[in-house]
Amino acid sequence: MQRLGYILWIAVARPLCSWFGRCRTNAKEVLAGGTSLFSEDISVGGQAVIEGVMMRAPKSIATAVRKPDREILIKSDPYIALSKRYKALNAPILRGAVAFFEMLFIGIRALNFSADVALVEQERAEKGADWKRPQGKKFTDGLMLVGMIVLAFALAIGIFFALPLFLTQVMGLSKNALSFNMAAGIIRVSFFLAYLCAISQWKEIRRIFEYHGAEHKSINAFESGEELSVENLRKYSTLHPRCGTSFLLIVVVLAIFLFAVADTIVEIMIGHRPTVLQRFITHFSFLPLLGGISYELLKLSDKKRNNRLLGRLMAPGLWLQKITTKDPDDAQIEVAIVALKSALEES
Repeated sequence: MQRLGYILWIAVARPLCSWFGRCRTNAKEVLAGGTSLFSEDISVGGQAVIEGVMMRAPKSIATAVRKPDREILIKSDPYIALSKRYKALNAPILRGAVAFFEMLFIGIRALNFSADVALVEQERAEKGADWKRPQGKKFTDGLMLVGMIVLAFALAIGIFFALPLFLTQVMGLSKNALSFNMAAGIIRVSFFLAYLCAISQWKEIRRIFEYHGAEHKSINAFESGEELSVENLRKYSTLHPRCGTSFLLIVVVLAIFLFAVADTIVEIMIGHRPTVLQRFITHFSFLPLLGGISYELLKLSDKKRNNRLLGRLMAPGLWLQKITTKDPDDAQIEVAIVALKSALEES
């Protein structure tokens, strides 16, 4: 049940917190604290996992997890984004849709690694330090994970996507496409806010939010060209304009207008107002386009973060991050630094 809760959080929002913008910084100076004339564009992003942080750099992914004995376990893998490997996938809008599914896969893998560490350490605490997981149990755990992922996504789609459409239809707001989707959008935001507030009271999820804050602090420091140390990171904000929390608000607002256009097109084609099922199928098919456009808007807001108009438009997303990020302690900041340095060393 605990892992299902984590996966539901990952399924709804966490992969979206890994959208990467370009930042010019001196990588060698940040890593070593020395002086170097070498500088390059490096894209970094990450997400919080169970008692740890996953960080992604241009050529690698590193996940650092704090074990109960205070040791930090690191898993590092080479990885180059699909949009970098295949130029056709780097086209505007398309790259956003590709990045979403890519980060979903990477995020769940990182979560699974951190969950395995937690479960193994729990078993060793109960059965002795020499305990090793049986091979058959590992396979069974894998099947259970797949089942929980499917269940988590089914719940996420049902609660945050299908249910708002059904409730809006019941309210009798289907006569006008714009008003229908505006009402559905308001319901969707209300559900999401209630969901965030509810899970933020859960002790384990609050720990995730603290690691989320540590992740943001480390990226903010890195993008400022600061040497990565616990002392330096304390002063940085736990908020970041590229976070998936901001992305989700862009998606919800943009969905009102994009889905209204889609519903109007469908109504013209079939000659009558679409049913709830027809709306669901139409809206679901438009999700890649919605995600791609939202991704481009998020990248634009990050590049033009000093623009007053864009700053005001992005402010609600930053306010919402006050729920999904909490101030981390020094030990959590240390884990985020280890993850970021490990990812950068391979890039």
